[in-house]
Amino acid sequence: MKKYIIASLAGLISLASCNKEVNNRLADGKWRGEFSVSGEKFPFLFDVADAATDSATVYLINGAERVPLKGIRYSTDTVIIPIEAYDAEIRGVISNGKFDGRFIKLFVEGGDEGVPFSAVKTDAPRFEKAATPATTSLAGKWDIDFISPKGDTARNVGIFNQGGDILTGSILTNAGDLRYLEGALTNDGFQFSAFAGLSPYLIKGRFAGSDNFTGEFYTTRGVTKLIGKRNAEAALADPYSLAYMKKGFDRLDFTFPDIEGNKVSLSDPKFKDKVVIVSILGSWCPNCLDEMEYLSPWYKENKDRGVEIIGLAFERKDDPEYVKTVLSRLAKRYDTTYDILFAGKLGDDATAKALPQVSKIMGYPTTIFIDKKGKVRKIHTGFNGPATGLFYEEFKQDFNKVIDELLAEK
Repeated sequence: MKKYIIASLAGLISLASCNKEVNNRLADGKWRGEFSVSGEKFPFLFDVADAATDSATVYLINGAERVPLKGIRYSTDTVIIPIEAYDAEIRGVISNGKFDGRFIKLFVEGGDEGVPFSAVKTDAPRFEKAATPATTSLAGKWDIDFISPKGDTARNVGIFNQGGDILTGSILTNAGDLRYLEGALTNDGFQFSAFAGLSPYLIKGRFAGSDNFTGEFYTTRGVTKLIGKRNAEAALADPYSLAYMKKGFDRLDFTFPDIEGNKVSLSDPKFKDKVVIVSILGSWCPNCLDEMEYLSPWYKENKDRGVEIIGLAFERKDDPEYVKTVLSRLAKRYDTTYDILFAGKLGDDATAKALPQVSKIMGYPTTIFIDKKGKVRKIHTGFNGPATGLFYEEFKQDFNKVIDELLAEK
């Protein structure tokens, strides 16, 4: 009898352990979460597929964008979702149907306390539908002033689409765009949020008539005031005017190591008599990743025309192993076959040290066009990615026009 009781207890304990393991795993389907930042809730959506297999994948959802996160791990009762592209992770515990934890940036020296979140499995939308949604349409182009707490103002451009109460779009800055934003109308305005693995965003706006709004842009670093005005001709400053060659210089001269540590110079024979594109980037930069997603297949299709691309990467750390890991991961992700060189540790004067012939680089990415004689002909600041719609199409047309003109020259 005693042996029977002991065996029964052991079976119950084993069953409880199995049930605990199952309950503590992510379940397939859609989830809705909220980051908590300074009293505000930043909603985000994700979808889980093949949770019970080694191919388990979490897809971060922002409008039409789905960002795959693979390599999900379980450590006792903790779920760990790697975000390799940005050297970060989502870490939390599932209990009673809730997934609670923190978004943690692994690259932060001394450790990152993370941003707390809570998520549940549900088909609920990103934002709850307003009882009486605003009747003003946000669709179209807008001039948007970003006003910092110190009063500094930056003129940016918003481009939005509206399908019923659901909003999508992006905001363009001279350094790049905010990528895919997804939102909804409120009783007196609108709200957007986004999370693609680097940092969560939240935007709140209130209409002031049909052609104006005021609002706030929230990040984990603070709040920026927004003032918007509808403008069908809204445009940024000329991206070719923000960086330029210093007086007396018309050529670049650099030598940096590639991913394997081999020295590569702009004066190497492989670049002689070719049009060369130099892309200033960072593996941590979302707009740089968008540019690489465009450039990698473009290079394969056009390299035989006499074009080369060099990526100059500025990274958060200058540790050789760290650099090799993040750049190898980057090249693999986009199947990049052109040279990616490590140009230095990210910092205010990093690009100045690497490219002393160029005026101050205003943003990442910055793309430099060099003709077949080795002269710098154009410098383009920023990148309008696929989230910007027609701006992205305009960029591609302009990019190819510049290359065609340089290739046509004798």
